[in-house]
Amino acid sequence: MRVRLTVDGEPAELDVAPTDLLLDSLRSLGFSAIKEGCGVGVCGLCSVLVDEQPVGSCLRLTATCDGTAVLTAAGVARRHPALVAAFCDHEAFQCGICTPGQLVMASAVLARSPRPTEEEVRDLMAGSLCRCTGYRTIVEAILAAGGT
Repeated sequence: MRVRLTVDGEPAELDVAPTDLLLDSLRSLGFSAIKEGCGVGVCGLCSVLVDEQPVGSCLRLTATCDGTAVLTAAGVARRHPALVAAFCDHEAFQCGICTPGQLVMASAVLARSPRPTEEEVRDLMAGSLCRCTGYRTIVEAILAAGGT
């Protein structure tokens, strides 16, 4: 089936099977920052925004995204350079595997609560796992980006 969507502001068309996952489709378009971690939707590495809502692209069928706007970490970085700067300033990444998903989820946190509390950040980021940072620097970066 033919699927038309907008990825990071650019139109894209794909021929997909009904079982193709958004993760694989985005990677086939060259969006290599999207990582597969667990494959069951609990780690957050593959997070993207579909029509401004965070989703695990490892669980989302591409066919269900026809006509949607998808925002990857690259799109988030262009839209929210202050968030990227806060991640850099607070050293909120180490190996970088989870960073794209963390940025996507952080942008969703700030969209939901522009000046979040630490508790809100920790609660809303709970599904984005990281084995390197211990989360303190990630939380600090999001709070800084929100001006809190």
